[in-house]
Amino acid sequence: VKVSLGGVWKDSLTELSGGQRSLAALSLILAMLLFKPAPLYILDEVDAALDLSHTQNIGNMLKSHFKKSQFIIVSLKDGMFNNANVLFRTKFVDGVSTITRTVNRIQ
Repeated sequence: VKVSLGGVWKDSLTELSGGQRSLAALSLILAMLLFKPAPLYILDEVDAALDLSHTQNIGNMLKSHFKKSQFIIVSLKDGMFNNANVLFRTKFVDGVSTITRTVNRIQ
């Protein structure tokens, strides 16, 4: 697999950082999803290896390119939260789990 990032071609995925590998994989997956969209997607910490700017860009792209789809995304980063319509925040303290629903008014 050859990948170009910032105009520099890499001949192997082993030459990429964890974040770059995540971007390459996510780009391929999202390109396929644009070709044949589904109504619902579930993504679990796909932004874990990404910095905040890339996480924000992924969130923006999901919001702008998949308007007819719903996403359930597990993330620990604000870049993803800022693009959500609704957030469900979970917390586990002293053996008790709580879930808080928040509607994101920043659209």
